[in-house]
Amino acid sequence: MSLEAFINYLQLEKNYSKHTLIAYKKDIDEFGGFCLNEFDEKNIDTVSYSIIRSWIVHLSDSGLTNRSINRKVSSLNAYYKFLLKTSHILTSPLVKHRALKTTKRMEVPFSQLEMDAVMQQIPFDDDFEGTRDRLIIEMLYATGIRRTELINLKLSDINWENNTIKVLGKRNKERILPLLAHIVPLLKAYIEIRSQLNSVQDKMFLFLTQSGLKIYETLVYRTINKYFSLVSPKVKKSPHVLRHTFATHLLNQGADLNAVKELLGHASLASTQVYTHNSIAELKKAHLKAHPRNKK
Repeated sequence: MSLEAFINYLQLEKNYSKHTLIAYKKDIDEFGGFCLNEFDEKNIDTVSYSIIRSWIVHLSDSGLTNRSINRKVSSLNAYYKFLLKTSHILTSPLVKHRALKTTKRMEVPFSQLEMDAVMQQIPFDDDFEGTRDRLIIEMLYATGIRRTELINLKLSDINWENNTIKVLGKRNKERILPLLAHIVPLLKAYIEIRSQLNSVQDKMFLFLTQSGLKIYETLVYRTINKYFSLVSPKVKKSPHVLRHTFATHLLNQGADLNAVKELLGHASLASTQVYTHNSIAELKKAHLKAHPRNKK
């Protein structure tokens, strides 16, 4: 079976991002190279699990973490599921595989003080880029959307009458998110200054570069890192940390877990529950502070 057919399936049917497609292809190519070099096996479609297990051991001996190994095996598993779906194999060699144990990796959210410092103390420039950068930060924190979702927002996704935005998430799943009242004037101010750009090529997209093109992932990351580096000593300052901050702050204020799940666009509640770590810490502090027995 052609690897290209599998990649095309992920792109056209699953709508995977370019970054994900590259990662999947690299992982499967690496496994193919291992099979050829170690076992003189040219066709990975029919290999046994023992060969895959040898690859896993090889990856571990190479210094890869269990998390990285699981990701590579996940790519391979998706490939075999595709072969099953297209009737090229009858059984996946990974049918009984169990993922390696990993430690849970917690993102450290920005504090409320850090958020207030960025939004209230940093003087954003009044030009196009300053107005855009402030809106990017406000949108990420106010809605919890993913970086790719922000990048692909279109002007037509804004509902001015209801103050909502339509977000296209993973697997082409749409969700409608409310806009906080203070976001609306910021949006209007940005769109006004955006209309004054000399040249706009990607007209349908909301967020643009100074040259009129759709913004890109590195630009969003640099924007978050630039401004939060001025107020936060945290090592990781990224769009995903802002998404984590959004969820954590909502839960700390008593938001329903299912509501946060819907806002984040998670497919399962388990994905949202990782954000409850910090909210539980807040509950413990409130409990210890308020309980009469603790005061005694």
